[in-house]
Amino acid sequence: MGIIWTIIIGAIVGAIAKFIMPGGNEPKGFILTAILGIVGALVANWIANNIGILGTQGVWGFVSSIIGAIIVLVIYGMVFKPKA
Repeated sequence: MGIIWTIIIGAIVGAIAKFIMPGGNEPKGFILTAILGIVGALVANWIANNIGILGTQGVWGFVSSIIGAIIVLVIYGMVFKPKA
């Protein structure tokens, strides 16, 4: 059941990150949005563990996951630039 919740929360976090930072060069579809959110949560958790001052539980964990997803979205936009 944990993996299902991870996918659901990842999709929500990815959708919020795409809403906060809209653009033409973003991943499309449910699967890529869920992957964006999951990877964003992992990035936020990794940063929080390495800094050692951020908590990853509760509301702050959700907010930090959104911030991590925005970071992943920026990197995605830089790597997959539209062809002009």
